[in-house]
Amino acid sequence: MCLDNLQTARPSNLGDLEGHPRFEFVEADVTHPLPPSITARARRFTRIYNLACAASPPQYQVDPEHTMLTCVVGTDQLLRLAELSGARFLLTSTSEVYGDPEEHPQREDYRGLVNCTGPRACYDEGKRAAEAMTFDFGRLDRAEVRVARLFNTYGPHMHLDDGRVVSNLICQALLGKEITIYGDGNQTRSFCYVADTVEALIRLMECEDFDGMEPINIGNPDEMTVNELLEQVIAITRVNPRVEYHPLPVDDPRRRRPDITRARSLLGWEPRVDLRTGLVSTCAWFAEELAQGTPSEELELTCAAE
Repeated sequence: MCLDNLQTARPSNLGDLEGHPRFEFVEADVTHPLPPSITARARRFTRIYNLACAASPPQYQVDPEHTMLTCVVGTDQLLRLAELSGARFLLTSTSEVYGDPEEHPQREDYRGLVNCTGPRACYDEGKRAAEAMTFDFGRLDRAEVRVARLFNTYGPHMHLDDGRVVSNLICQALLGKEITIYGDGNQTRSFCYVADTVEALIRLMECEDFDGMEPINIGNPDEMTVNELLEQVIAITRVNPRVEYHPLPVDDPRRRRPDITRARSLLGWEPRVDLRTGLVSTCAWFAEELAQGTPSEELELTCAAE
């Protein structure tokens, strides 16, 4: 069963599942009481994945109150559902809990450097609160819990105007637009292809030899600058764009790289898709989407380094 308010989701992403006898879609918002179609069948659930919340700064900053409530109220409701059903619960948290880190690479025991009053706080602090609540449920034996901290997932099926650096650079290049880089482009990120992220989440959910009371970094430890990412996008799309640099957004992290020692040890997992392979697949998907008739004048690209 998939519950989504379609705030940032694309209904077409569910196309392959529609008509499957064991799949059901429920349009609802986790900041509101869960609909009867969920609660009436609570005891049938065995696994609950909480992936709710807009993840790109332009999207989650549009309605910061809703972002915070999605993280806190939504997580509370789904944890209570897990408690009622006896289901195992997994929260997808984020590398943003580390803020603009002073420790590099980021290990799970690093407490982070987050601006709790800045424009990104609705997401950063919301996810930190969601983690705290999740671990409290685990400590009190109210639910069996897991927490994954995701680092910069990318891949096909992202919104054309997602607002994060991979989709922005690819769409600008494919549309022949001027490339926009925020800051000097030397800030770093570690990009993890969506298939690798999904595999890690499933392994974490199904891991039996683990008490769940510590977060797990899920990401690709191959760190690169935004300028290096742009070079790869240009090589794949074969364009020669003009690049314009703009001021860095407030609280934009300077460096981002996960230490995945814990994921390797506990889950036997590490990413398998290298960046070029993932970018080729992602570029091909975006090119097909654009070719299907999304008028460029209707495509608003709000750029950010993530």
